[in-house]
Amino acid sequence: MPLPKRRHSSSRQGKRRGAQKIHIPSSSICPNCKAPKLPHRVCNICGFYKGRQVMQIKKKEKKSHSA
Repeated sequence: MPLPKRRHSSSRQGKRRGAQKIHIPSSSICPNCKAPKLPHRVCNICGFYKGRQVMQIKKKEKKSHSA
């Protein structure tokens, strides 16, 4: 079975591992409600995309305890 002739240097090892970096997704601000959102996607808070409403957002109702 073949083996490497020389040891890989730490810089060469680092170049290989540098491609495995986790990228932080960029975010933009919704012009309608000013909430942070992912670019080119519908806002999760208000349902607007490119200045028009494309999705109806259901509002959560609080549960009341009747004791």
